[in-house]
Amino acid sequence: MPDHDPDDAPGAAANSALDLTGEDARIVHITLDERTVIRRSPEVEQERAIAVYDLLEENRFRPSEAGTGPYHLHLRIEENRLILDVRDTGEELRATVALPLTPFRRLVRDYFQICESYYDAIKRLSPSQIEAIDMGRRGLHNEGSTLLQERLDGRVAMDFPTARRLFTLLCVLHIRG
Repeated sequence: MPDHDPDDAPGAAANSALDLTGEDARIVHITLDERTVIRRSPEVEQERAIAVYDLLEENRFRPSEAGTGPYHLHLRIEENRLILDVRDTGEELRATVALPLTPFRRLVRDYFQICESYYDAIKRLSPSQIEAIDMGRRGLHNEGSTLLQERLDGRVAMDFPTARRLFTLLCVLHIRG
């Protein structure tokens, strides 16, 4: 699930008018509820770690109902919904945002399949073949990131690189043992 390519972002997706310019419009801590996860491949675990690291290093994020940040974000999947618990730095709950995952189902499935092809290609295909698969992978990742921004519009504003990293984490939470 490679996710570290923000330069290939399409034009800005529709996003709410929430102000992302202040220093407080950011996530400073993230927790994934991984109670349903038994084991992941080393590649997926590495991508999770990279997405979390990159997200904490640089992100623009502001929920409409959470007040000022910075924020601690707790992510979980519950009853086919992505739940974003937004907390302040003292861990007091500020907002809970539930996002139905049905619109993401096909996209996540296709993304997992192309990622498997990508990891397999790295071991045995030519650089040009790997690049072709990677372009498809990035396209699906961009599509998922844009869909995430659109589905959260009006409730949570974020920039595209933040949406990319959160889409990676949404995919990671889909993996069950």
